[in-house]
Amino acid sequence: MSDHSTGSRPKLLIVEDDAGLQTQLKWAFEGFEVFIASTRDEALTILRAEMPPVVTLDLGLPPDPDGTSEGFAVLDAIMATAPSTKVIVASGHGARESALDAIAAGAYDFYQKPADFSALELIVGRALNLHRIEAENRRLAEKIGKSKRVLGTLITGAPEMVKVARTIERVANTDASVMLLGASGTGKELLARGLHDASPRRDGAFVAINCAAIPENLLESELFGHEKGAFTGAVKTTEGKIETAHGGTLFLDEVGDIPLALQVKLLRFLQERTIERIGGRKPIPVDTRIVCATHRDLDAMIAEQSFREDLYYRLAEIVVKIPTLAERAGDAGLLAKAFLTRFAREMNPQVKGFAPDALAALDSHKWPGNVRELENRVKRAVIMADGKLICAEDLDLDLPQDSLHEALNLKGAREQVDRQVIRRALARTEGNISGSAKLLGVSRPTLYDLLKQYDLQN
Repeated sequence: MSDHSTGSRPKLLIVEDDAGLQTQLKWAFEGFEVFIASTRDEALTILRAEMPPVVTLDLGLPPDPDGTSEGFAVLDAIMATAPSTKVIVASGHGARESALDAIAAGAYDFYQKPADFSALELIVGRALNLHRIEAENRRLAEKIGKSKRVLGTLITGAPEMVKVARTIERVANTDASVMLLGASGTGKELLARGLHDASPRRDGAFVAINCAAIPENLLESELFGHEKGAFTGAVKTTEGKIETAHGGTLFLDEVGDIPLALQVKLLRFLQERTIERIGGRKPIPVDTRIVCATHRDLDAMIAEQSFREDLYYRLAEIVVKIPTLAERAGDAGLLAKAFLTRFAREMNPQVKGFAPDALAALDSHKWPGNVRELENRVKRAVIMADGKLICAEDLDLDLPQDSLHEALNLKGAREQVDRQVIRRALARTEGNISGSAKLLGVSRPTLYDLLKQYDLQN
């Protein structure tokens, strides 16, 4: 369902049969596009046509103005038609029990008649803000659902990354060697596994080895295996990674870190498709596809003769360049939502989404550690969060500079800090005034005054 509150004037439906109160409420919400309904039919007609994010609802409507049956019927119909709508019920004569029953039936909040218009403005403003947050999180969730079609498990909405995925899908059905070039943390192994899963070798093994993580004197044995007694400690014959990947795919991560002497032996395997284990004399035929990755500048390494040019051309029959996360517009928020969903399910189910300041910070951060950094930040934030919404502070991210007006005097600086801290408190408590006041260490009336002073009601 789209968010119809994102225009210059948010929509508000007032369901009230008292003509005088209708006029007062319309005046009180002059910043809104206000729609008035006196009956159930009028309310539902306007609801379907305008889809307002917030509704104020008098429970005492005709033909039952002294009871609540008609009001509850309207509430039930709204929840069935537009469940994301925030309904704020009005209840007269101190009928608090009816208001609480309405909240149990799906209403967002309630207020007592006669209305305190200042308090009601704050309740409506909180409801509108929550509706916007939920709409943004739904949009991200829907986008994730659509993006899962790319390479099976790759989540992206960025054209640059979709192009990469399509390239890998096209070459998957061949046996061409593929080289993935990209910075650390961009998801090279995920793409390599996606290539394997999309290839005719999908039923064979996918074997990955990080060439930079294994000491040089052990790397040859890891790749090619060894015969029993080939060296001290070789108590049994052991297959290497190349042999283990027979019939499948071998992923050589950080291939630029393979020493020159071992590059010669790898080149020989690529030319002859046979290996010899360390200490062995018999060639062993191996049918495996090679996919490799590196973040290093192989052209520069070839120029300085630290990487063999002939090996490069054997490994790089197809070259795929992977964009950084900063180059994938919109993907930071998309991936963050996917990580939040997974980590919240595993570690902190109360966390439901991101506050607006967190979404702004996610989009503006440069992500030097790419997707790996994003995943780590979201995981830590989910663990540490003490509210339903993660804010920028939980992610340990700064708000974008263009969202903060630079203050050139002490009063301006104080106001800027106050605004930021109040927003964070409201985000952590989903706009709950009592909870925010408690976090800030002030009374409810003081917080109301600050919200008015800094124009933060909405």
